Amino acid sequence: MSAGQNEYDGIILGTGHNALVLQAYLSRCGLRTLSVDRAEVPGGGLSTIENPAVPGVHHNPHSFFHRSITSMPWYRDLELESYGVRYIEPELNVAMLLKDGRSLQWWTDPEQTIESFSNFSKRDANSLRRWMEEFAPIVENILVPESQCPPLETGLRRTLLEQSKQGRRLLTVSELSPLEFVTREFEHDAVRAGMLFFNGLREVDLRLKGFGHAIPSLLASKGKAQMCVGGSSKLAEGLVTDIEKHGGEILCSVEIDQILTERGKASGILLTNGETIRANGFIASGLNPQQTFLEFLPESATSEDLRRRAGSFEYNLLAPLFGLHLALKEAPEYSASQTSPELGDAFMLILGLEKFEQFHEIVSAHEKGRIPSPVSWGTSPTCFDPSQASKDLHTAFMWEKLPYRLSGDPKNWVAEREKIGNRILEHWRKYAPNLSGDNILNHFSLSPLDTEITLPNMAGGDLLVGAFSNNQIGSNRPFAGAGTYRTPVEGLYLCGGSTHPGGNITGLCGFNAASVIAADCNRMIWWERPDIETALSSID
Repeated sequence: MSAGQNEYDGIILGTGHNALVLQAYLSRCGLRTLSVDRAEVPGGGLSTIENPAVPGVHHNPHSFFHRSITSMPWYRDLELESYGVRYIEPELNVAMLLKDGRSLQWWTDPEQTIESFSNFSKRDANSLRRWMEEFAPIVENILVPESQCPPLETGLRRTLLEQSKQGRRLLTVSELSPLEFVTREFEHDAVRAGMLFFNGLREVDLRLKGFGHAIPSLLASKGKAQMCVGGSSKLAEGLVTDIEKHGGEILCSVEIDQILTERGKASGILLTNGETIRANGFIASGLNPQQTFLEFLPESATSEDLRRRAGSFEYNLLAPLFGLHLALKEAPEYSASQTSPELGDAFMLILGLEKFEQFHEIVSAHEKGRIPSPVSWGTSPTCFDPSQASKDLHTAFMWEKLPYRLSGDPKNWVAEREKIGNRILEHWRKYAPNLSGDNILNHFSLSPLDTEITLPNMAGGDLLVGAFSNNQIGSNRPFAGAGTYRTPVEGLYLCGGSTHPGGNITGLCGFNAASVIAADCNRMIWWERPDIETALSSID
């Protein structure tokens, strides 16, 4: 394609999963769309790569555990399974292995999860059941519909929630921090640690008041961790197939120099190779606010206030991940499975987490740029999907939350990366002794700095693309005045993880942005979506 000779109804910046979901919907609306990306292939964090030393063995370096993808509206609407997209949701979904050989387990069957909790504390098992039952209708009637439509203004949302018993209960629980919720509702040290880590720490800062509902909502959610057959990139490939089937175009290996404006309206982009691409209707950015408003928009197209608000957007201190990836002859064999055989089928495994106080150590380490005691989680993908490796080989990985600014400077990761990877492997071996000798064919590590280099929208290695602190939630995400996917610049929209409902692989930022842009382009919205005001007004 010669970009300089083309005009489109809309241009989408980035090809992360939210951008692809948006483009798929708008392409089905009959709009002529183009997405552009500096990466060689589309998908953003939906990446699957071949091992550099062991051909036929594949790894998922950025995104692997996908929560409840098959229940997302866009997964159904875009008919992704017709393009070969498939998901697996193992029954023993998560197991936290303790040094004494016991394990705290989360199953797709809630009764089995409750039984596992009862082995640690009958009181905690009863509390778990109570919160699952109480929050299930709140999740179904409030939180799921809210996540699948543009956010309401904060005052209106509260007014509507105060009209129902479920809404009032949600508001009351939300006043707490997740940390306060767990310490109030659960007693056993290991249970508290597991709840904070699995159901919270990977999502939000657990010290934040206003997020007390985060843990019970995840406990009550029907959706559990899933994996994409063939690797995470297969989801991106399915989205790309749908886009191209409906006339959308994707241009990779190009870099944006500037978002162009004419008479105050976003009108196209200039690439670093000098080519110009015009947009007659809209530009939608899947990039972060600093990239969109400070890096690619000229000062003349923005106000001082807009640049200040974009520049004030904050990222998660605790979100960055370090990953160790292995190519193996044999899958990890955990010592604990000798007495608990079901652990041989566990999907996600958490290692090194024993007590509640470790949360404070992890937070302190991130604040100081230090390495905390090892707490990691991961799996062996090939135990569930042999297609990700050839010749009966296996892959496995462990992630650990480690600070972006190691000893105060992210550049320190260049010298320390392999040392930290070896540390994780040594810790892993304490649980899976067969990870030694010639069983390991190859291993490599990726630091939080590597994440930012590969995916620049994840500033500071933040895979969630923005904290939920600094009032960066709901209609104020990423900031007031740009919280409903429209921005103060006419014709410029946002669709990435910096918007409502936030980061992670959900596709809902792109899904919600699609209805806003389609309406502004006078296109028929052919898909079903909640009317959130009506939904909240009709709750008992």
